[in-house]
Amino acid sequence: MLIDTIRADMITAMKAKEAVELRTLRSVIAAVQEAETSGKNDGPLDDAGVEKILAAQVKRRVEAADGFDSADRPEQAAAERAEQQILERYLPEGLSDDELEALIDQVFAANGFAAGDMGPAMKAVNAEVAGRADGRKVAELVKARLQ
Repeated sequence: MLIDTIRADMITAMKAKEAVELRTLRSVIAAVQEAETSGKNDGPLDDAGVEKILAAQVKRRVEAADGFDSADRPEQAAAERAEQQILERYLPEGLSDDELEALIDQVFAANGFAAGDMGPAMKAVNAEVAGRADGRKVAELVKARLQ
């Protein structure tokens, strides 16, 4: 399981005194434990659930880095990007722009969505994308395709 790999890597980082990696992996494990005990889940998360948490953590790091860049704090932005890179190692390979567009074309061809079907189209596309692409980018492409 993915969380077991993360825990093993955390121990390795602890032994190697890798402070950034250790801090990052601890935060992920804490987020997973919080999700498992929050009452929304009925036990341990599967790999897909852990990947959702990882994706949310990556998104937070990206937004924080952008905020630090706009506040002219490059050291903090670099630290956030370093954590982002650590987290991205545990996520599946993202889709390229061409792959994403091809996948959207397949979903549209199979379902025949029309101009007012943004909600159902997004649901169908997101089921196929499964977290391998940025949600905003997916929404922009689906919206453009519906127009």
